[in-house]
Amino acid sequence: MSFSIKKRLQSFVYAVRGIVTLVKTQHNAWIHLFATLGVISFGFHFGVSGAEWSLLIVAIIVVWFAEALNTAVEFLADTITKEHHPLIGNAKDVAAGGVLVASIGAAAIGIIVFWPYVSRILGAKS
Repeated sequence: MSFSIKKRLQSFVYAVRGIVTLVKTQHNAWIHLFATLGVISFGFHFGVSGAEWSLLIVAIIVVWFAEALNTAVEFLADTITKEHHPLIGNAKDVAAGGVLVASIGAAAIGIIVFWPYVSRILGAKS
């Protein structure tokens, strides 16, 4: 198969369509979107360093990536059957667990990055 700029551009269209589907159909993605906007707002407000931005961006990306994979697993599983199947249930639970692990990790990074700024406002020691 030869390289095609048109096909490469079309792949971006599919990817954007996937992101739109994720946000439109998944309530947890709304939570991630709200959290993402909050983290970005806090980052600008507090003037976090480049290294801190790097950590925050990686945390945001990991959560969105996990949510996208979880959603893909759910869509594929629901295509196979809507009836309960223990292995499909396990697959969905494991994928959801991945999102939970990513979210907890992102929250920990957020606390580590933002705590010194918040503690100065509260007058507490960091």
